[in-house]
Amino acid sequence: MTTLAPPQLDDRPFGGFQDPFLEQIEQKVAARERLGREDGVRLFASHDLLGLGWLANRERERRHGNKTYYNVNRHINYSNICVNHCKFCAFARRPDEKEGQWQYSLDDIFDKAVRDMPPGGDELHIVGGLHPDLPFEYYLDMLRGLKERLPHVHLKAFTAVEIAHLAKISGLKVQRVIERLVEAGLGSLPGGGAEVLTKSSRDLICGDKITGRGWLNIHRTVHGLGLRSNCTMLYGHVETDEDRVDHMLLLRELQEETGGFQVFIPLAFHPKHSHMREVPAPTGLTDLKVMAVARLMLDNIDHLKSYWIMLGIKTAQVAQSFGANDMDGTVVEETIYHMAGAETPQQLSVREIQRLIREAGRAPVRRDTLYNEIETGTSCVAPS
Repeated sequence: MTTLAPPQLDDRPFGGFQDPFLEQIEQKVAARERLGREDGVRLFASHDLLGLGWLANRERERRHGNKTYYNVNRHINYSNICVNHCKFCAFARRPDEKEGQWQYSLDDIFDKAVRDMPPGGDELHIVGGLHPDLPFEYYLDMLRGLKERLPHVHLKAFTAVEIAHLAKISGLKVQRVIERLVEAGLGSLPGGGAEVLTKSSRDLICGDKITGRGWLNIHRTVHGLGLRSNCTMLYGHVETDEDRVDHMLLLRELQEETGGFQVFIPLAFHPKHSHMREVPAPTGLTDLKVMAVARLMLDNIDHLKSYWIMLGIKTAQVAQSFGANDMDGTVVEETIYHMAGAETPQQLSVREIQRLIREAGRAPVRRDTLYNEIETGTSCVAPS
């Protein structure tokens, strides 16, 4: 089975741009001129999806050529008990809401990590709810125990929201919390909890969560201690195009200051089972447009991930020609978005991921958490 080759750098979109504004964007991007807020808002308003995708793909290929990255990882959600009331969340259970709760013991976590890590796996992605009763030592012992049992595995753990919670329950400053976690084995931070950073929309969907500025300040501290982190944006709920662009500009501003973000991950809102179930889910067109605009706006964040758990496998493949250069990894037992109605598998094998990447016309490249290349695939032809 063969696949079409992706667009080359000197190809033109079909019949030229349908939206004349994209001609201006092409000139700016070609001149390495930074796009501004108005540019971003107008890009979201454009109906020339193919033209927008062509621009984003050209930028993607300028940076990464034909490579699409993946990793071999496992997710662990240690508890879904949470004191927050985020309206978009179908994962969390209130402390007094007994039905559907779980909280894993440390032995449970160690068993899951050792037993279910895919062959050759080198990353654990660990996040959970803001549990009111678990002590700070639980989190430190978790990292220590995992590092003792799996010394080669990178521990990407605890969102900025969880870090703020740990500072509260421990009575320590955020920087000291992070230092203690690093001493116990923390390798980097995931990007969750950003949702949408602008206050008006954030107040509507997660008003009791740390502020957007609070989220940014924790990542600033993480970067200042020499750690890398990811960044995200939850889209397709109540946010406006302006909110999306402002969110990206805030990330770009912090990246200009610290250089600590390694990948941006747009997260599609799943309304099913949440308190916002009446909100329509974002369409495939929106998914691809957010991906493309992000690639053009976030000129100082090198990688852009199409998270197949959230987008669905097919859209994640197409996104590889709309600016994305990463498809995440094997995952194994993802619960947060599946509790919100995601219909994707809970894991993929390495062979499946490689096949999907090759079908998208890309060459699969296995990476570690910090984007060091482990194994490079040179062929973009799927095996028959």
